[in-house]
Amino acid sequence: MRLILACVWFPVLLSAVLTGSLSAEDKEYELGPDSQRQEGVPKGTVIHHSWKSQIFEGTVRHFSIYVPAHYQADQPAALMVFQDGHTYVKEDGKFRVPVVFDNLIHKQEMPVTIGVFIDPGFKRETLPEKRGWDPRPENRSFEYDTLSDQYARFLLDEILPEVKKQYNITDDPNRRAIGGISSGGICAFTVAWERPEAFRKVLSHVGSFTNIRGGHAYHAMIRKTPSKPLRVYLQDGAGDLDNEHGNWPLANQEMAAALRFAKYDYQFVYGTGGHNDTHGAAVLPDALRWLWRDVK
Repeated sequence: MRLILACVWFPVLLSAVLTGSLSAEDKEYELGPDSQRQEGVPKGTVIHHSWKSQIFEGTVRHFSIYVPAHYQADQPAALMVFQDGHTYVKEDGKFRVPVVFDNLIHKQEMPVTIGVFIDPGFKRETLPEKRGWDPRPENRSFEYDTLSDQYARFLLDEILPEVKKQYNITDDPNRRAIGGISSGGICAFTVAWERPEAFRKVLSHVGSFTNIRGGHAYHAMIRKTPSKPLRVYLQDGAGDLDNEHGNWPLANQEMAAALRFAKYDYQFVYGTGGHNDTHGAAVLPDALRWLWRDVK
């Protein structure tokens, strides 16, 4: 039986990667209709790019831009950025974000939203031909697990200006979200924590709030820092990792407790699964509805 903590609303590298294996507990999580193509729903477009960074000097990476069919150039679109973009943008993967976005935008259950799907950096001159976990991006842990504003600056000073050259996206932080899985989840939180004037909605799947590069400090920092105007959705499972860096289920429970103590607007969905995308993908449509519930 699925275990869900009550949601609460208030006004081997030094990087965790997905194991890819399913436990018996994971098999209860299935994709719903919002993760499937629906008749009569217009399909957005996905454009693929590559990028050589100056802020993460010596790195190259893939990234993609999703543009919904409902996008109109004279109206600023909402924005959502995903780390480990390759795992979120694939239509034959688990998350299938373009499909979910198409369905929810068409039903007006989330705003018209430009999606940006960014992969971690490779320390090489040319990119691997195929996107994915293999070969493993050499700069992933440094970019994602470090508690600093460097990744936020990479987004705000490099990637988003490039996106804005082509598309009209909002500057309103309440209409900007950022998400990721594992180390990409803590990275998403770090961006919003460091730059709440730019991002105020966070989606974390099996987030690595452990001591890979100091992330275990967040639950104490949240308690001792004046609350920031963030909305945070956390997903994790009892079968998540337990290793030398820490215990992922306990770390996510600590994060949820700290957010509750500091009176953040948050939701914590805790299940039985492991360190993979199965549970997170199954609840993704509901997570997006919750994050965007007051934005049209």
